Amino acid sequence: MDKKIIKLFLRLAISIGFLSASADRFGWWNDDVSVWGNWSSFLEYTQLLNPWIPGSMIPAIGFMATAAEIIFGIFLLVGFKTELFAKLSGYLLLIFALSMTFSTGIKGVFDFSVLSASAAAFSLSLMKEKYLEIRG
Repeated sequence: MDKKIIKLFLRLAISIGFLSASADRFGWWNDDVSVWGNWSSFLEYTQLLNPWIPGSMIPAIGFMATAAEIIFGIFLLVGFKTELFAKLSGYLLLIFALSMTFSTGIKGVFDFSVLSASAAAFSLSLMKEKYLEIRG
């Protein structure tokens, strides 16, 4: 398979994953497929993954994570500064994987392929040739 197509596939997979998860937090997915379904449930999960953070800070953490996922998702989707936002996405996903591991165990990290997504994002950050991207 051509490297250009692989790069596009990585961009789309990571960006759509971020945007889909964010949409779920706002209740935009049907209840049959939703993980959180609403902001409150997402914040409960955020607290579960970050038990060492005071409850009063959880809304800010949830907001920052969601904002990052939306921004990274949009920029990867359109191909703006792909290498930078792919690297940032890799770190965000790695932080998520570590939080999941230390709070709920490693099984969820494997079941939800968080390490695979992080590795894919880091791999994308190393692909220098441009394809259907905004130059910037």
